Amino acid sequence: MSMLDRLFSSPNLFISDGGLETDLIFHDGAEMPLFASFVLLDSPDGREMLRRYVDSYLDLAEATGRSLVLGTPTWRANGGWGPKLGLDDAGVRDINRRAIQFVRDLRNAHSWRDHILVEGVLGPAGDGYAPEQLLSPTDAAHLHSAQLETFAAEGVDIASAFTITHPGEAIGMVNRARGLGLPFALSFTVETDGRLPTGQDLDSALSEVEVETDGYVRYYGINCAHPDHFLDQLPPRWLDRIGMVRPNASRRSHAELDEATELDDGDPQEFGALCAQMANRLPRLRVVGGCCGSDIRHIRALIAAGV
Repeated sequence: MSMLDRLFSSPNLFISDGGLETDLIFHDGAEMPLFASFVLLDSPDGREMLRRYVDSYLDLAEATGRSLVLGTPTWRANGGWGPKLGLDDAGVRDINRRAIQFVRDLRNAHSWRDHILVEGVLGPAGDGYAPEQLLSPTDAAHLHSAQLETFAAEGVDIASAFTITHPGEAIGMVNRARGLGLPFALSFTVETDGRLPTGQDLDSALSEVEVETDGYVRYYGINCAHPDHFLDQLPPRWLDRIGMVRPNASRRSHAELDEATELDDGDPQEFGALCAQMANRLPRLRVVGGCCGSDIRHIRALIAAGV
């Protein structure tokens, strides 16, 4: 049985990490231009910082007997952000290839390696908080092709898109992954009112993607929003298709987080309790982790809360 099949058959939820970028920036002093964690792969100090981060979650998974979805540091490594960070198409492919190998090597060196799923991480081609351009599916497929093709060629267990703001980009991503035969998960972000940054409700956004991609998405998710922003806004007819939640630790809006100069890490125990509430409402939930402001304390707390 493949690791991906185990994701769906295991009685226990998989855990993932917290907010990698905010954790390393605010706790370790990492420098990430344009919030791009992949730049850390280019220096010995950066690689060591990433190694310590990854190993802490591998150790937590083993200590608690949980399987782990281990993502690559590639949220910004796409055709939208790559050129702003000095990467052409070949550079985008190279950094994604190196990121996968880096994560895979750490997984393979760990005693808990048989319980670890390697996830290729994608992010939006534009601003995940305030999309300045709504992409068509065709344009989105083009901007994300280099990254998705690399994920497929390198054989990641699943590719997961996070902090997606509108259906057009989502549809393009999913259909490109579908053409490559690449297992794919899709996570939208929402504002404090439970709606996408465009103002669209989550129910209709999921419907658009499901129809236009023939249901190819393995599971949907919600990330980069506090549980209070969407816990009571979960669309009833999609409860059994939402398989991942990775909330923010902070209750702040996206606009407030954009302006923040200090970390708002919320209350880890409350975070864990709210994740447990979500797990009770989502019958097909498979993966639980964190996003901005969260760190390993929050993941420990959700495990302690019985998630």
